[in-house]
Amino acid sequence: MSANAPSAPSLPDAPLSPDRRLWITVTSVAGGVGLVGAAVPFVASFEPSERTLAQGGPVEVDLAGLAPGKLQTVEWRGKPVWVLKRTPEMLASLAHDDSLLADPLSTRSEQPAYAKNPVRSIKPEVLVLVGICTHLGCIPTFRPTPASPDLGASWPGGFYCPCHGSKFDLAGRVFKNVPAPINLQVPPYEFASADKLIVGVDPKS
Repeated sequence: MSANAPSAPSLPDAPLSPDRRLWITVTSVAGGVGLVGAAVPFVASFEPSERTLAQGGPVEVDLAGLAPGKLQTVEWRGKPVWVLKRTPEMLASLAHDDSLLADPLSTRSEQPAYAKNPVRSIKPEVLVLVGICTHLGCIPTFRPTPASPDLGASWPGGFYCPCHGSKFDLAGRVFKNVPAPINLQVPPYEFASADKLIVGVDPKS
């Protein structure tokens, strides 16, 4: 064919048959539905899990079965929280601890205003603490027996961190000359009833 030969005239598009129009419509709708279906799990992946929501919300603690002198651990915001029902003897020992402590009045420590007192609690017999050492985040052990041989004759009972030797009394107050700089944290909490404690909320005014 010569380079100067005229090009063939373009033909108008043939009209689509009814069957072909129906096929295109069906496949387009199906594709759109597929995209929406694929997007739903993708968007849902941004939603917080039930466990995450539970960890961030308040936690109820049943005190009815907690015997005097016993410690119960619950999880709040991914942290261990201790609930200790102190005996009269445990409470009496707190009055003799000041000479051992770095911050007996909790002036440099973290607790709600209603727990900034010598027993660091709303009700004297119930202690609530975040069970994480304020040094490097280890979990102390509960050592309630006074004068334990490995902790010395002056040990009044309390919490001992085996990682680096930090000591805390039965109000979570830190001893002098240990690595931990401040007392154990008291989280927000309230009493919903005589036998029910809720960690994660402040008392209603």
